[in-house]
Amino acid sequence: MDHREFWNQEYQTAEHLALSTESSEDLEKFTRWNEREYKRLYLNPLATCLDLGCGNGRNLIYMSQTYGMRGLGFDISDVAIEHAQAASEGLPIEYEARSIAGELPIESDSTTFVLDMMTSHFLKKDEREQLRSEIYRILKPGGWLFFKSFLADEDLHTKRLLREHPADEAGAYIHPKLGVYEYVWTEDAVHEFFGRDWEIHKFTKSHKHILMRHGRPEAGKRRTFSAYIQKF
Repeated sequence: MDHREFWNQEYQTAEHLALSTESSEDLEKFTRWNEREYKRLYLNPLATCLDLGCGNGRNLIYMSQTYGMRGLGFDISDVAIEHAQAASEGLPIEYEARSIAGELPIESDSTTFVLDMMTSHFLKKDEREQLRSEIYRILKPGGWLFFKSFLADEDLHTKRLLREHPADEAGAYIHPKLGVYEYVWTEDAVHEFFGRDWEIHKFTKSHKHILMRHGRPEAGKRRTFSAYIQKF
């Protein structure tokens, strides 16, 4: 099953994943931190926000309703885009059903915030590197990437997936139930990936998923991280 087919099915049935309509708590923590540090320098009606993998639009709706900013959302699922458009009526948000791989149809130095929340881990190495370059290109100087993804560090469930269902890249596996490719980061890999052209202001981790049952890692939520990253 390809990604578009998988996500269209999920937005129709929610068979495997719980798809919330509430804004992400981690995104709210990031915006509260940003507001404490910078007041409304970035979070204001002149700002624009791009959500890569916007789903039903819940996080763009939060950014628009809370800070008055304009939004653009991409998602590979046209079913998700239909949901997002219906939920965003009256707000200055546009949506497009498309992949985030390859060039993004956005002007350089035009965007204040980019959200990559549990999205780019579906991409292969070359695609992730190109997306990083595209995000850097479209962000304004001083613009922000809010990056959330899976964290391999101290997560026994993830280590088992990597060992028993490896993909053709180190740090990636084929999910045995979902049938999709997923890449999992380490904290060191995140810092190495963004390098000297970005500043990672904060790196937060979810709790450790190391519970054991019958000698094996207990299935359930995998560990994640959130990174607050600014373009130099």
